Amino acid sequence: METSQRDELASFLTVLPPVDFCCVYGSTLHPNNQDKSKMVDYILGVSDPMQWHSQVNHYASWMVHLGGARLITQVADKVGVGVHFNPFVSWNDRKLKYGVVRMNDLVQDILDWNRFYLSGRLQKPVHLLVDNLDIQDVNSVNKRAAVSAALLLLPSKFTEEDLYAKICSLSYMGDLRMLFAEDTNKVNKIVKGQFDLFQSMYKPFLEECETKNLLRFSSAETNLVQDSSLSSSRSLVSSLPASVRSQMRKLLGEKKTLSETGRVSREVCIGSREEAAKCMEKVMKRRVMVSSARQAVSGFLAAGAINATVYLSQKMRKAWNSRS
Repeated sequence: METSQRDELASFLTVLPPVDFCCVYGSTLHPNNQDKSKMVDYILGVSDPMQWHSQVNHYASWMVHLGGARLITQVADKVGVGVHFNPFVSWNDRKLKYGVVRMNDLVQDILDWNRFYLSGRLQKPVHLLVDNLDIQDVNSVNKRAAVSAALLLLPSKFTEEDLYAKICSLSYMGDLRMLFAEDTNKVNKIVKGQFDLFQSMYKPFLEECETKNLLRFSSAETNLVQDSSLSSSRSLVSSLPASVRSQMRKLLGEKKTLSETGRVSREVCIGSREEAAKCMEKVMKRRVMVSSARQAVSGFLAAGAINATVYLSQKMRKAWNSRS
């Protein structure tokens, strides 16, 4: 991203209370994107969302009505998935959407996929504007787990584009919006538009998998080949977040092993690679479905019926156009 573009995006933060984390994502990151009519998406991480929202009025009274901070935060926490999105913000001749999340909730989701909402977003290319708590480093755990999940779902031979598409699709499996309010070609558009960004983002983790003999690069058209053995499948499952493995143990059973240090570990019982892949997919679909439903209700309650309806209608228009 060019310095001028970065400065333009970062200038929005000057009219907001301080944040600990900020990234932009979406079509803004597409190379040679000159369409300023498209909405710019921000994720803002703060220590206390209620306090932050109450301070917004002192910085930009056109965003949040004073007194709504408590409602917004309670709806996001109790109804939604801990993040409040404010769409259709007009600033500096641009349309913006920003989501506010508690830093503790952001870190927990990144590490454990407990809601798999912002963690799924951060598996795709984003551009960091503020990172006071080194979330970029924490997110390495998230990206490594995303590679493991994608490999488990892919065949023995595939392309790099297949891999990134599978990673990208993880956060859309079970998403209710994909039924009626999202572009059916969304995943392919994201990967094709940001392929170079995906490559630089995941290169270290592919090299790591190659070192562990989980996959290798081929000179053939299908340029990645993975080891599909049961032992490799178990290795991939062991790299998934603890909350996912916990659900898989409930479905497939578990076995306890004793390490040399005397520590007891509980592993998922895997009879075959296909069984493990189907089980993980079931767990993730359920998790994404619940999170997307909760966030949709939360957005409707917190943003108001008019804003929510306008935003949903725009999404549905894109979805309709992608199907025609």
